[in-house]
Amino acid sequence: MKLQRKKIIWIFSVLLILALAGGIWAASYWNLLPGRWYTAADFGIETIKSSQDYNANGTDDYTDFLLGAREDAENKPKYDGSYQPDGYPPDNIGVCTDVVWRAFRKAGYSLRAMVDWDIQSHAGLYGLEGGKADSNIDFRRVSNLKVFFARYAQSLTLDPSQIQQWQPGDIVIFEDRHIGIISDRRTQEGRTYVIHNGGQPNREEDALLRMEITGHYRFDAAQIPPDLLKPWED
Repeated sequence: MKLQRKKIIWIFSVLLILALAGGIWAASYWNLLPGRWYTAADFGIETIKSSQDYNANGTDDYTDFLLGAREDAENKPKYDGSYQPDGYPPDNIGVCTDVVWRAFRKAGYSLRAMVDWDIQSHAGLYGLEGGKADSNIDFRRVSNLKVFFARYAQSLTLDPSQIQQWQPGDIVIFEDRHIGIISDRRTQEGRTYVIHNGGQPNREEDALLRMEITGHYRFDAAQIPPDLLKPWED
């Protein structure tokens, strides 16, 4: 009887240890464990500011991109990529691409209008020739945003270890299917956090190594054809 009781206690202890280990692993993977984050200054890295303040709010574009993305992250919209008849989903739902147009909205740009404008003239580059374009959804597709940013933004390093090259407000694309905005927060190795929406609990986190990076861009309005720049209209 004592041996059986000891066996039950042993099995229970093992299961408890496994459950705790699994919980710690999951919390670590989703960046839920408390920890310090660092800034560019901690690594002697200069933070690049945009020369542009498109909406004339006293904050440069890159900082506005960062702040707009962070507002979405703090809002934690439910992960929902359903088609919206009016194009824009309400603020309480969204997917990864919604983080990006909301970041641009903070800086005064209508990313939707800019993508639509380019698709109208270059539909073939987007694979949307023959009447396939749809203004209500095209700006919410990673594949379209990759074409757009590759055409008009600065293409930068795909190597996350080149920590000085990753700056707040940059756009990052993973595996051509996921997109986010680079944060001003960094890990103890200097790697930047990513602000993104994959339905995860923590929307601003250490995620650059989680998937293959296939795009890294910096949108400098000073280098963009003026006809392309479209203001946000409420």
